[in-house]
Amino acid sequence: MSGLWSRAAAVAARTPESRNRYVDFLRALSIGAVVVGHWIQAAPYTGGGDIALSSALEHQSWTRWLTWVFQVMPIFFLVGGYSNGVSWRSAGERGKSYAEWLETRLRRLLGPVLALLAVWVLLGVGMGLGGVDAGFVGDLSQMALIPIWFLAVYVMVVLIVPLTYAAWRRYGLWSFWVLVAAAIVDDVLFLAADLTVVGWANYAFIWVAVHQLGYAWRDGYAAGLRRGAAWAALGGAALIGMVTLGPYPVSMVSVPGDEISNSLPPKLPMLALALVHTGLLLSIEGPMRRWLGRAVPWTATVLVNGMIMTIFLWHLTAATLVIGTTLLLGVGLGVDPASGGWWAVRPLWLAVYAMALVPCALAFGRLERGAGGGRSRPGWLLAAGGTVACAGLALLALDGIAADGAGPLGLRLWVLALPFVGAVLAGVNPLARARAG
Repeated sequence: MSGLWSRAAAVAARTPESRNRYVDFLRALSIGAVVVGHWIQAAPYTGGGDIALSSALEHQSWTRWLTWVFQVMPIFFLVGGYSNGVSWRSAGERGKSYAEWLETRLRRLLGPVLALLAVWVLLGVGMGLGGVDAGFVGDLSQMALIPIWFLAVYVMVVLIVPLTYAAWRRYGLWSFWVLVAAAIVDDVLFLAADLTVVGWANYAFIWVAVHQLGYAWRDGYAAGLRRGAAWAALGGAALIGMVTLGPYPVSMVSVPGDEISNSLPPKLPMLALALVHTGLLLSIEGPMRRWLGRAVPWTATVLVNGMIMTIFLWHLTAATLVIGTTLLLGVGLGVDPASGGWWAVRPLWLAVYAMALVPCALAFGRLERGAGGGRSRPGWLLAAGGTVACAGLALLALDGIAADGAGPLGLRLWVLALPFVGAVLAGVNPLARARAG
């Protein structure tokens, strides 16, 4: 670990003064919130003799308010908008093409996930040969692969950055408010007109809208205490109104058994939460940037960001492997998730999950470093590859790698193939990255 810190410190020392370190810090902070939130929420239980892969949100309803803090996907898209705006503008100034810009982005985003999927294919084959029910394999893998839904949506947002950035440059905040209006119409059609299919369009309207806020941040539209407080107040009033007077639930993540989910597909409360997070976090940007000028917090930020996709993608797989081990040993899963005792053992579980994640991060973190390999490809082919990969990731996040009657050993082979086919089209070669790292 000392070697990792030393390398991070060397990188941190070379950081130019012009870099907004708060962007990197928020990315790292978001990862930490996602990891802790998922680990706390997971509530596997063997009461009654059967394993139940449940959530704390089902057993203790007060915990649903905590999702207003731990649902940090809006911060990811906010930070993504800032970073993509900076990099796309820089690419244009240096005469780089869309293909050159996109190639770098896809390698960084898709490379690490291929290793995760390959491991889960091996686990699926092993469990299938061992006689484990394909439906249970599907449930386990779906729980572990929850993080890849974000990647599927985010990559699609990245593919259209030239369009969204052009809209921002021409129309400014109107490019945000038009998407807000579209999201409102979409929710009305979903909830009032019962056109549930159209609700999936809000994956585009809401997350692209938040991505536009990242452009707004970069250009100073949300900076400072006064502006940040105004955005937070607007979002907070809308959020409280929607969950108290409207049809929306309190939880910002899906709760099994709830008729409506604010996140699957995303709905207006998620957009309101984005305004709250944006306003609160940007209102303290000044002092936070001064604090990040110190060596220790900035080195820690650099260290986390150096393996950030690996931590994000593997944290639930690490937890799933821990849960599987406790099942084999027959210990640890008998505490009722509705009891106070369940909370008393949470620190121990978090520590064990963290220890299981460390080797995953060390083993696969190198896939985020180094140069990719292969020929340059036209932009349309890169975009097509990214789209195919995203389709596979979305389907795997929704239903896992296996299902009863799906195919050999219950594996959903054609779905599993999509991310790899898309990566080939996009020229993503994670093995080349590993050798380079």
